[in-house]
Amino acid sequence: MFVSTSLLVITNQGIVTMRYHNLQACNWLRVPQICALFSCRYSRFIRQVTRVRRCGGRDRLLLICSCLLLLQSSIACALEPLEIAVIANNRVPESIELAHYYMQQRQIPDNHLILIDASNDETCSRKHFNQAIRDPILQQINGLADRKKIRCLVTIYGVPLRIHRQQVDTSKEKGAGKDDQAAVDSELALILSGSYPLDGWLANPYFLGFRQTKTVLKRDNVLMVSRLDGPDPAIVRRIIDDSISTERNGLQGRACFDARWPKSEKNKPDAYGLYDSAIHRAAELVRSRYLLPVRLDSKSELFQQGDCPNTALYCGWYSLARYIDAFTWTKGSVGFHVASSECSTLKRKDSQVWCKRMLENGIGATIGPVFEPYVLGFPQPDIFFGHLVDGYLSLAECYLISLPYLSWQMVLIGDPLYLPFSHDNKTEKLLEKK
Repeated sequence: MFVSTSLLVITNQGIVTMRYHNLQACNWLRVPQICALFSCRYSRFIRQVTRVRRCGGRDRLLLICSCLLLLQSSIACALEPLEIAVIANNRVPESIELAHYYMQQRQIPDNHLILIDASNDETCSRKHFNQAIRDPILQQINGLADRKKIRCLVTIYGVPLRIHRQQVDTSKEKGAGKDDQAAVDSELALILSGSYPLDGWLANPYFLGFRQTKTVLKRDNVLMVSRLDGPDPAIVRRIIDDSISTERNGLQGRACFDARWPKSEKNKPDAYGLYDSAIHRAAELVRSRYLLPVRLDSKSELFQQGDCPNTALYCGWYSLARYIDAFTWTKGSVGFHVASSECSTLKRKDSQVWCKRMLENGIGATIGPVFEPYVLGFPQPDIFFGHLVDGYLSLAECYLISLPYLSWQMVLIGDPLYLPFSHDNKTEKLLEKK
């Protein structure tokens, strides 16, 4: 019993997500891989834990106790407020107001507010991004006394959303026509990385699918980035309030997953088949936690109007720039739709892209691309939702470890600190089930 309890203490501090109740059953190879996602400060802990398997009964217990004592002085839970810097646009008064509101609600230090003078258009040029967004942010981060603690940036309503492709004179510049259009947030994730290739995507070193792959980017130079944005300031304020309220009271509703094929009928290892299988696995993982009822549809037709009342979690595809009003979203709900350019705008009134419409209809957090990302550019739903329902990692951390590529098209909209399945609420729900 002591062994199980100690292990749960470790996992509850965001060191590793594990679902085992005895040491013999653990897959210890996962420990250093997951620990490496968060901070090199756990290197001593990793070395100690990987020795546990070789120890006998009494020695094993003593070694676990020493690991816990080692962690006590430098534990970091899932993302913390002290590790966040908030970015607002001086040219948009609502941006500054919302930044102050969020920082106050989450107790983020006042000196972690970064102000920029950028265009208030949703789309900017690469030059404008470099000069008005990237460079001032980097300068202000470097000016923070506790800059090494910053793990996450939050862009606020009014900060440009995407960078359009450079217009290059093909007669003068080698490499013309390169695909350098990207989400502002995806480029900000690499603000500490110095110079890097802009021609297409770059493998995310935190993505669990690449943990055995050598990547151009180094983990130490990659930040989490989340956006508090929407069609209007009231929606942004609601996202903040709903996230905090749901953490206290628990996420209610059901999970709806909309695959395109039955699991057994799409076994080809192409991108579409692999992603559809990941949606099936996401549904299975959520169902296995007994926290929410799960609906999995594996027909080619999408959910239709009224099919998904009280939706708390959602992933499905494919309706391009045509939101289907199949859902009523519960407070703090999280979901995303797999289709191109579904976050190309959050402000254009006539747009029916999914991110904008879901935010208007009440969702608490969503993900989408600003341009064409290809299906492999989306977060893996089994990794994202599987870790989200585990309740050990914040929204931004679940996004980071499930996202294959950076310097690319994807945007996370929501409170990065959000923990919709906090463990107090999970325990209450499990007791209710029993």
